[in-house]
Parts: sequence; structure tokens; C-alpha cells
Amino acid sequence: MRCEKRKEMLQQLQKVIQLSMPAVMAQVSAVAMQYIDAAMVGSLGADATAAIGLVSSTTWLFGGLCIAAATGFSVQAAQLIGGNRDGEAKQVLRQAVCATFLFGMLLLAVGLSISQGLPVWLGGEASVCAEASRYFRIYACALPAAQLRQTAGSMLQCSGDMKVPGRLNMMMCALDVVFNSLLIFPSRQVVLFDHKVWIAGAGLGVAGAALGTALSEVITAACMLYAVLFRSVHLRLERGNQGLREFRPDAKRLRTALRLAVPMGMEHVILCGAQIAGTRIVAPLGTVAVAANSLAVTAESLCYMPGSGISAAATTLVGQNIGAGKPQLAKRYAGLSVALGAMVMACTGGLMFLCAPFMFAMLTPDPAIRALGARVLRIEAFAEPLFAVSIVAQGALRGAGDTLVPSLMNLASMWGVRITASVLLAPRFGLVGVWTAMCTELCVRGVLFLIRLLRGKWLDRQIVV
Repeated sequence: MRCEKRKEMLQQLQKVIQLSMPAVMAQVSAVAMQYIDAAMVGSLGADATAAIGLVSSTTWLFGGLCIAAATGFSVQAAQLIGGNRDGEAKQVLRQAVCATFLFGMLLLAVGLSISQGLPVWLGGEASVCAEASRYFRIYACALPAAQLRQTAGSMLQCSGDMKVPGRLNMMMCALDVVFNSLLIFPSRQVVLFDHKVWIAGAGLGVAGAALGTALSEVITAACMLYAVLFRSVHLRLERGNQGLREFRPDAKRLRTALRLAVPMGMEHVILCGAQIAGTRIVAPLGTVAVAANSLAVTAESLCYMPGSGISAAATTLVGQNIGAGKPQLAKRYAGLSVALGAMVMACTGGLMFLCAPFMFAMLTPDPAIRALGARVLRIEAFAEPLFAVSIVAQGALRGAGDTLVPSLMNLASMWGVRITASVLLAPRFGLVGVWTAMCTELCVRGVLFLIRLLRGKWLDRQIVV
């Protein structure tokens, strides 16, 4: 009996890994893109890096709202597919495409309206505000495409297809690198294998980085929509006019989406509001501190992206098993996913501690930024296992439709621990104090999510009927 249970658990763990790997690779490739972007922009100087870093917390806010809107529909699809109700899942897809596109257009309008004054509100130095404003304005123009990419990718993932969105996200990273190399730098000659090669370039600097990302988003969104609308095993639309006509609003699905998405959206507003407050705390510390903080966040993301990929797998497995009426199996998958995430991120955290100076050597030529960035990055390495617990556990809870309580937990942790401690520590210890506060908060958050997961009250949260 014990051997059979062990074999069954190994099979379930194997399934978690199989679903996680494409998502992990996509996340890692996205971080690789950020590294290359940061290195390209970093070569332009500290002001260029600080310009992007100044508005990064606000771009995370808008990106988080896109994720929340997509999740409101994709969790419904996961539970419906788990219950063998593919026809209803296709109806959810139609609602998702229309509703989230309109939401993306709303985000575009808001982004454009605040782009001019945003860097000033965030306390940026005069030398970086103009470039930061230009970068954010271009970013905002790509928000409808980013929203559709997120929606289509989430629907594919929750149907159990991790490979296609993973490959397309990796394609987006490659496109971004190509576009950035053409748009950031002016035309130039480089030496390749002892031969001079002329490379065309637009010389747009920071604006070129934003434009490269925007073009990559548009192309990838088109490919992702084609994949989910016409190629997905569970979600593709029926041939003929009937399937393409049924995009009319469905009040029940929209209400359910709002019930799931609004707590997540408020969570992202609160969390990113805290990150913006953190930016205001860091900004007076000077350009070196702002640049080091921005690059350290980019460097650290390589460590936690595997957790994000495993979290996507947990959402799918928990959602489908809840929909199939198997709550205990859903709980087991959640536990296996969290354990796997913690082990993986403990390893990546150790590597990050050892390789911090080398990572910053790739990101910037400025010695002051390198030294400060490596120092704060090593502080963060100690929080990675518990950070993984919070990331993966939240993905599992999301698959069950439990979004309100986790949002409140994030609110209490971020504002009650991180911001409060940062305000107290930054005046005395500078950026080191801010990152010490961040490390402490991530550990607290991980413990809170672990308690929530183990108590099991989320198992009765099936949200489709």
C-alpha cells in the first residue's frame, strides 16, 4: 500500500513538473530579455537606467491589472474543462476576448493621461523625468495588445496547454532583443570574426527600448489569439458563422469574472501602490541608488521566475481538479507544487548569492551601481524559499477561485511590514535598509500563505455551476 501511494505521488509530481517546465522556460526567457534590455539601456548610462527604473513600479501595476482581468476568465475555463464542459469554456473565452480588450483600451487611456506627470509625482530627478515619461507613454500604447496576450495565454495554460504560450512568450523575448538592438542604438560598425559589420539603428535610446517591447507585444498577441481561437484542443471556436457570432455579453460569466478579478485587481493596486511608495523612498537616495534598485529587481527576477512558472501549473491542476469534483487531489497537487517551488527557488537563491557580482557586471559598467546592487541582491537571496511558497500557494488558491483572502494577506504584509520597515530603515541604512525590509516581508508573506494553504478552507471554493 505504501509503495502504491509513493508511486502515485511520484506520478503526480511528474505531472506538476511536466506542466511547469514550459511555463518556467517562458518565464526564464522573459527574464533573460529583461537582462538584455537592462544591459542595452545600462550601456547608455545611469540616467537611462534610472529613467526606466523610476516608472517600473507603475508598469508592474498596469501589468498586474492585465493579469487580474485575464484570471477572472481563465480560472472559470480551468474548472469547466476539468468538469468536461468544453462548450461552456468556449463561451467563457468569447467573453474574455471582448471584455479584456475593452479593459486594455481603458488602461491605454489612463496610461496616456498620466504619462507626462508620472515621473515628477514619483520624485524623479530632473535629468531622468523626460525620458521616463516618454518610455511610459510608449508602454501605455501597447497595453491593449499586452492584455490580449495575457488573456489568450492564460486561457491556453488553464486548458492544460503550457507549451504553446511558453514558446510564444520565448518568441516575444527574441523579438524584443532584435527590435531593441535596432531601435536603441544608432547605426554602427561592429567587429565580428575579424570583419567589420555595419548594423542599422534608429538611435532612440530609452524610447527605443519601450518601442521594441511594444512591437513584440503586438506580434505575440496576434499569434497567441490565433492559437487559442483556432488551434486549442479545448477552446478553439467552431467553424462556421455560429461560433464567431456568439460574442454577446453573458451576465453570469461576467459577474463571476468580476468576483475573481476585482480582489486581484485591488491587490495589484495596493501592492504596486506600495512599490510606488517604495520608489518614493528610494528616489531621494540618489541616481545610483535608483539605478541599483532597478537592476537588482531585474536580477532577482531570474531567481523567482521558476516559482511563477510552477504557480501557473498549480493554478491549472487545482482548477481542473476542483471542477472535476476532486478537492483532495487538488490539495495534494497544491502541496506538491509548493514543495517543488520552494526547493527550486532555494537553489536559485543560493546561486544568486554566489553570482551577484557577476550578474551586475553584465548589467552595468558603473562600478558604484555594481557594488551597491550586488550587496542588496545578496540580502534578498535569504528570502527566496519562503517567497516561492507565497508565489506558488497563491497560484494554487487562485485555481480554486480563492482570491479575496490572499489579496488581504498581501495587503497586510506589504504595507504592514515592508513599507513600514523601509521608512524606518532607509534614512539610516539607505538602499540596504530598503532591501532588508523587503527580505523580511517576503518571509512573513510566505508563512501567511503556507498557513492558508494547510488549513484547507479554500477547497470548497468551486466558482462555476
